[in-house]
Amino acid sequence: MSPLLVAEGLGRDFAARGWFTRPRPVRAVADVSLSVARGEAIGLVGESGSGKSTLGRLLLGMLAPTSGRVLVDGQDLARLLPSDLRRLRRRMQLVFQDPYSSLDPRRRVGAQIGDGIAIHRLVPAAEREARVAALLAMVGLEAAHGARYPHEFSGGQRQRIGIARALATGPDLLVADEPVSALDVSVQAQVLRLLADLRARLGLGLLFISHDLAVVRSLCDRVMVLYLGRVMEEGPAAEVLRAPHHPYTRALLSAVPSLDPQHRRQRILLAGEPPSPADPPSGCVFRTRCPWVLPACATAVPPLRPVGDGHRSACIRSDIGEAGPLVAQRLHDNTTRQHEQERAE
Repeated sequence: MSPLLVAEGLGRDFAARGWFTRPRPVRAVADVSLSVARGEAIGLVGESGSGKSTLGRLLLGMLAPTSGRVLVDGQDLARLLPSDLRRLRRRMQLVFQDPYSSLDPRRRVGAQIGDGIAIHRLVPAAEREARVAALLAMVGLEAAHGARYPHEFSGGQRQRIGIARALATGPDLLVADEPVSALDVSVQAQVLRLLADLRARLGLGLLFISHDLAVVRSLCDRVMVLYLGRVMEEGPAAEVLRAPHHPYTRALLSAVPSLDPQHRRQRILLAGEPPSPADPPSGCVFRTRCPWVLPACATAVPPLRPVGDGHRSACIRSDIGEAGPLVAQRLHDNTTRQHEQERAE
């Protein structure tokens, strides 16, 4: 099956402006390639500032790439006429992170869900109300809820409304930008089950942006780990989360809580804060926080290389994926020593 969406060498720079300095480029996304098939869910994972949301907006055509291109069904978004791009955009929709600010408080939710239907003239005006009612039912709400205002709903219900609004145009691809991060844990589970059910029923391609590997594990087929705009590791979600190769992925995974006392992970604490995108480190962008750093890490950007079946990692060390639990322990020991040295200084 041909992929629904393909990104090739995607990059995006922004201009950082100061009061007394010339604008300089800040690289938010660098040389990212991925593909999404119909019915497939891909998780984008990383800390705040890693470029996840920027990448999502590049894939939707909301931002123009500085380098690379985005193809949807073989069509280059950058080369489409405005009228063709408008028709194509109805097939790609966004679910926002904040269910509170993403809805207009002055309009009834039924009218907001129906906006996409009216703009793209998907059904006659006389049938629009029935279409909105069907969308509300699809996300677990009642038709009567369409007459209410956003403030009358809980956070979880508002996010369901946001999902219904995204589904109104009949998209093939849904980009969900941390859609459960603002919700309680129990409500998160309900919304995740809803997204999984909709993906299966409608054959949706899903790009799920999150900082939480536990959430990605429950929903996604493949996972891509970003750090400072670059891909550190990618592959089948089960494989990457079972045997992470890159030290950054290991650190993220160690932060996932476990209720099983027999499988408690040793927490890997990373020293310092992520570098500024305006002044990234040379070579591997993760090297300033990596306990396994080598002198060679400063000289060249490590390419993504195969470390398993469909599993790739941008790390020059080959012993990390093979050493298993020993590596995690050594990473933790190195990090602990770094923190002790910093406190002593």
